[in-house]
Amino acid sequence: MTKTKVAILGAGFISDIHLESYHRFIPEAEVVAVYARSAEKASAFAAKYHIAQSFTSVDELLSNTDCDVVDICVPNYLHAEYCIKAANAGKHIIIEKPLAVTLEEADKMIAACKANNVKLMYAEELCFAPKYERARHLVNEGAVGEVYMLKQSEKHSGPHTDWFYDIDLAGGGVLMDMGCHALGWFRWMTNHAMPKSVYATMATVFHKGRTKGEDNAVVVVEFENGVTCIAESSWAKHGGMDDKCEVYGTGGVIYADLFLGNSALTYSREGYGYAMEKADTTAGWTFTIFEEVFNQGYPHELKHFIECVREDKTPLVTGEDGRAVMEMIYAAYASAGLGKKIMLPYSAQVKKPVDLWLNPTQE
Repeated sequence: MTKTKVAILGAGFISDIHLESYHRFIPEAEVVAVYARSAEKASAFAAKYHIAQSFTSVDELLSNTDCDVVDICVPNYLHAEYCIKAANAGKHIIIEKPLAVTLEEADKMIAACKANNVKLMYAEELCFAPKYERARHLVNEGAVGEVYMLKQSEKHSGPHTDWFYDIDLAGGGVLMDMGCHALGWFRWMTNHAMPKSVYATMATVFHKGRTKGEDNAVVVVEFENGVTCIAESSWAKHGGMDDKCEVYGTGGVIYADLFLGNSALTYSREGYGYAMEKADTTAGWTFTIFEEVFNQGYPHELKHFIECVREDKTPLVTGEDGRAVMEMIYAAYASAGLGKKIMLPYSAQVKKPVDLWLNPTQE
């Protein structure tokens, strides 16, 4: 079998997850190159995963490898630049969330991919996570009647690396980092219904002094089909990652938790290596997660995109879907800054969306 060749941009936490997914679940793909800004980090990552080539220049990687796919796992502020370079080099692209830092960047990325006739997939793993997908199929089977409300929450005590806390690099705080998951999933669950309005409240409650961005946010989105959706996102919740959804219908309800039921209740006097993502201690009672990567949907989304490239299919989650999420993010920051509901469609000429919260006079 001829394998689809993949180059991965980035050598951090999310790249580790992607490589585990490729190696364990996607035999039809081969990661042939890795890029990182640090030569030491790039070579160490390549050695760890037996990747043939490592680079500290994206331009050199694109010129010196025959990859079919570029998998973008770098900080948010680099998404647009690297996506456009990959598109101009004729490479298909899968990109981690959020799609970009601004709507202007998102539009340029989508245009570049269309101009070069390459596929662009927005990597929203909640659209592939097995428990979440089971909930969606139950809805489509009519198990809960007519859906009138969706809730999704993702919470932990803060990101792995410092750049997340820098709004100039990340574009915002927890809403950009994790709230985007909920907004993308809401569109997926409502069959891409048009959002009508957004109301949000947010604050910095735990990481004061470390970031100008928000570390706790609640966003309410009303869709034109009558479904109300509530996203709860936090970097201020201790004890490891929470990721769960709720589906309310006129004939029933569904609760899905990505981690509950996928763990071994453990007691350790001294602590041990790894319990789950963002767990800051393993001493005492912990929930030791198993098949964490699989449960979150990473292998499924990557395998889907490789299939799309191999069989010339359109990805289920596209760049346009990522742009639609960005528009709701803009409206949420504006709502939190102005203290009022924002009607959609919405856009604003700001350097980054979080400015609409930090300096609402820019709206």
